[in-house]
Amino acid sequence: MSDRAFTVVVERRGVVTLREEPAPPPVRDGQFDVETVFSGLSAGTDLSWVKGTNPALHRRWDPELGLFMAGTPDVGYPIDKFGYMQVGRVTTSATPAVQQGDLVAMTYGHRSAYRADSLTDRFVRLPDSLEPVLGIFAAHMGPICANGLLHAAADVHGTDVRSLADGVRGRRIAIIGAGIVGLLTALFARFHGAGSVVLVEPTPARRRIAAALGLEAVDPDDVDPAVVLKSRWRHGAGDRGADVVFQCRGQASALALALRLLRPQGTVIDLAFYPGGSEDVRLGEEFHHNGLSVRCAQIGRVPRGTSHLWDRERLSAETLALLAAYGDDIARHVVTDYAPLSEAPQTLVRLASSRHDGLQLVFT
Repeated sequence: MSDRAFTVVVERRGVVTLREEPAPPPVRDGQFDVETVFSGLSAGTDLSWVKGTNPALHRRWDPELGLFMAGTPDVGYPIDKFGYMQVGRVTTSATPAVQQGDLVAMTYGHRSAYRADSLTDRFVRLPDSLEPVLGIFAAHMGPICANGLLHAAADVHGTDVRSLADGVRGRRIAIIGAGIVGLLTALFARFHGAGSVVLVEPTPARRRIAAALGLEAVDPDDVDPAVVLKSRWRHGAGDRGADVVFQCRGQASALALALRLLRPQGTVIDLAFYPGGSEDVRLGEEFHHNGLSVRCAQIGRVPRGTSHLWDRERLSAETLALLAAYGDDIARHVVTDYAPLSEAPQTLVRLASSRHDGLQLVFT
């Protein structure tokens, strides 16, 4: 590991710095050092720390009860470990798990180097055939999207899910949002045999990226997507709409739209993060009259009863398969911006107060 290592730190709301770290002691058995090659920005989660909107900053999480509670929050400033899309090259290893020179995907936050423990830190060794920058999706972001398909499959097959295709094969799929989660989820659905895949996205630049990936996208500001898709997707008398909607946009209005797109008794698989709540969701309308369901699919849990077959390692393996199939297009069209890690503080502050015109930003 280099003698000079730096960590991106959110000191307080709207203030981000770069902290120099002291040189670590020699590695012990089981440890290894990595130097960061790429660190991807997850705009929704990462910027919530800069904006001060992350719920963990305001409420105490009780993991046993599964409740946010009043009281002193568990997390406070400074925040010095955030970000979960890192690719590092092993520089020193005292474990047979990795060798010097290996590229690994990890979730250790925006920093230039990291001391890892092979028994406690999760890592995904990246194949030599993979474009290294694509590794930012392998440990966490890609598995988030794969877990969405897994939940859709469990909605149909219960605990007997053998393939991510089980919830989308031959079915009509709508996806709200053409950000990173929406686009990767759409590619997963297409890769696993969905009959139709349509993204709903208001931003022209993101619709152009979807088109470059060979995906259909509609503008909700130009047409009513619910009318368009329910006119197109007919299952029977009084039975129109998407079989499954993947909700990938962190706005309450997006969840409300997702419910409108569903066929009766359909399911929204919700992959979004709502730091501001969901006041626009009107449960007395389509949700009630069409007997709909909403399933939250977050990476912390696979569907109940499937953990004997599915875990995060398998979801990472599914992600690597997707990247092998579509990696060139993802690297060309989805990864839109690069910046050196030394510019991360001013970049994060700027993005927290203005809309990012690109899609995936990567610190180098």
